Amino acid sequence: MAEANGRASDLKAGFLQIYSRLKSEVLEDPAFSFTEDSRQWIDRMLDYNVPGGKLNRGISVVDSFEIIKGSQLSDDEFFRAGVLGWCVEWLQAFFLVLDDIMDNSYTRRGQPCWFRLPEVGTIAANDGIILRNHIPRILRRHFREKTYYVHLLDLFNEVEFQTASGQMLDLITTHEGEKDLSKYKMPVYNRIVQYKTAYYSFYLPVACALLMAGENLDNYADVKRVLVEMGTYFQVQDDYLDCFGDPALIGKIGTDIEDFKCSWLIVQALEIADENQLKILEENYGRPDPACVAKVKSLYNDLNLQAKFSEYERTSYEQLISSIEAQPSKQVQEVLKSFLHKIYKRQK
Repeated sequence: MAEANGRASDLKAGFLQIYSRLKSEVLEDPAFSFTEDSRQWIDRMLDYNVPGGKLNRGISVVDSFEIIKGSQLSDDEFFRAGVLGWCVEWLQAFFLVLDDIMDNSYTRRGQPCWFRLPEVGTIAANDGIILRNHIPRILRRHFREKTYYVHLLDLFNEVEFQTASGQMLDLITTHEGEKDLSKYKMPVYNRIVQYKTAYYSFYLPVACALLMAGENLDNYADVKRVLVEMGTYFQVQDDYLDCFGDPALIGKIGTDIEDFKCSWLIVQALEIADENQLKILEENYGRPDPACVAKVKSLYNDLNLQAKFSEYERTSYEQLISSIEAQPSKQVQEVLKSFLHKIYKRQK
């Protein structure tokens, strides 16, 4: 166990060194003549938004590539897998900076959202665009000569499109839900989650590793399906933690109830609530008043949603394990299990 922890911290340290190099490169990009002020702004913006999370998505590119390759990575292979990992983290930062503005959030990763800083404000919208534009610059610099370069560009473009479309579904569903709460149903929820979270958080890191290993992604449709299911499970956990998690552990104060979100909890509640309980939800869900939020949480407890979530977690885990063990490649099985074990019963 100590050895595994030691390897994980070495891996994280090595991964963070790659970030420093990539940051230096984007701050010296010859396509733009930086002034001292603009360089300092980007430097600070990157440090605030890119490396602050758990880095699971990025590091899993390195882990997955090593498992698929079946032997220890050379320094060059570690570096290139790390670069792709950081491209995933850059994409995540781009989404989160803009998502926080759209959701009017207050905290992210234990600190104020970037746009909440008085000197930032709406400049954060342009910072999000810059973060997104760093990705093709990084890919061009490090992968231009590779046979799979065009496939990497296609992959990042497609996943970004899917995620932005999922975000749109989330926003317009919320808009509809404000008028009619009964619109929040499981198929609607699953579609939002699949596009908004699962593709970029679960499929993208593994797809990067497969491309580096010389694989054709068309041959991995079933792996993609399993990863998307895992991403759905991950988002259900996120929704649960938004309401029942410890803000000190998860690094943010949950606002799904106030924001009228089509969350797994509200969908479950609407399915099993009686008429009186439905009336309480309709009167209190989506209201910023803390008393209204408390009424919704109290109703969630009355409906025993914590037990319902525990049951969902157990059955999802069993189904995922059986889908994983049906995969023909032992290496692919190991990659998928490593993802699942990182998230199973997580508290943050």
